[in-house]
Amino acid sequence: MTSFDIIVLGSGPGGYVAAIRASQLGFHVAIVEKDELGGVCLNWGCIPTKALLKSAEVLQYARSAEDYGIQIKKAEADFEKIISRSRDITKKMNNGIQFLMKKYKITVITGYGKIKPGKRIEVTDNEGKIEEYQAQHIIIATGAKARSLPNLPIDGEKIISYKEALNLEKAPKDIIIVGAGAIGCEFTYFFQSLGIKVTLIELAKNIVPQEDEDVSKQLKKSFEKMGVTIHTMSRVVTSKIQSGSVELFVSTPSGEVKMQAGLVLSAIGISANIDNIGLEYSGIKTERGKTITDEFYRTNVEGYYAIGDITTGIALAHVASEEAVVCIEKIAGLSPTPIIQNNIPKCTYTSPEIASVGMTEKEAKEAGYEILVGKYPFSASGKAQALGHTEGFVKVIFDKKYDELLGAHLIGVNVTEMIGEIALAKNAELTAHEIINTIHPHPSISEAVKEAVAMAYGVAVNM
Repeated sequence: MTSFDIIVLGSGPGGYVAAIRASQLGFHVAIVEKDELGGVCLNWGCIPTKALLKSAEVLQYARSAEDYGIQIKKAEADFEKIISRSRDITKKMNNGIQFLMKKYKITVITGYGKIKPGKRIEVTDNEGKIEEYQAQHIIIATGAKARSLPNLPIDGEKIISYKEALNLEKAPKDIIIVGAGAIGCEFTYFFQSLGIKVTLIELAKNIVPQEDEDVSKQLKKSFEKMGVTIHTMSRVVTSKIQSGSVELFVSTPSGEVKMQAGLVLSAIGISANIDNIGLEYSGIKTERGKTITDEFYRTNVEGYYAIGDITTGIALAHVASEEAVVCIEKIAGLSPTPIIQNNIPKCTYTSPEIASVGMTEKEAKEAGYEILVGKYPFSASGKAQALGHTEGFVKVIFDKKYDELLGAHLIGVNVTEMIGEIALAKNAELTAHEIINTIHPHPSISEAVKEAVAMAYGVAVNM
């Protein structure tokens, strides 16, 4: 039986980062992957969707070129080339992961892995051959898959998940998207931008329901301006495929409504990949579909660890990567700092973009804080006016007693590139006054952060 110091099961942004960091620290490492290196994020999630969204953005710019004093003949989308570009970028990134595996001398084992007692992993390759491997430490990083509802079963053809949406051969005439979280809203923007009629259905009161309510309202306004039909507080009762289209009966606040489209995208969330990977045989505890770990990602069984979407933390790629580093450095005897969940930035790559960190205004009030709120609209920003993107705002929330930054919620152009500054400030426990006293460049989108904080304290000079 081949032995390693560390074996990582799964090669997503948690798994491959764990393998690389372990190799950097001198461990003999193997990684087990049944599909492509990089996991869902690189192959079917974060990277390819951003490529699609960039194509949509370029198309929108071309169609509004006259607003910038430029004449362009009618701009049209080549759907096949847009999808092809997305897949090409994914392939390049996948090749990059392969290069890193070779650079750090990480053994890549291709096949379906199952953990076993005694710190072993059983791997079945594509030809059905089974081989066992052993390690001092086994890290489970198997990620997640699209969740499916009984009344909206994914068939991969007419009712699809994000994976099929990223590999469509031709553009649908219309589409119903069920679920208005980050995935659903990003695809809503993409399809609607291409001139494909989108109907968006969400069970909660607001779209992007995990965001601050002001942000949700702004995105709804922006989507409706684009022509998206939105049904909130609504759920799919039944679905039926007939005559080449999908028929849905949807319960809405105004009663049950029949809807029909050529394609339905189920974007109701994800479920952790913990089934059929041997957890039960190894005695590893789970709860509500997630693996239970401590702050250093150790499970209840010595020598077994879990990171990424299969744990109870926030299911985001950058979180999985950071969990990987913390986990490996603890194994190596270093003193890594545990992740503070409330300091994790979240982004949604619609247009306008959304970025947030920390508590919403509602959460801060419910937690008993006396708060100060500052909100600076991009309509007041010279740089936003020059860019032609004035939708949205920066909203910040502070504890009035200690001037502590409790949360920040941004919607607008380039805000996903700005949230890192605020996350850093929050993680460093900077006060409002330290942010106000930090000079921001002018003109820039980022100066809206300083302006919002200044508004919370009544010292803004540009509003």
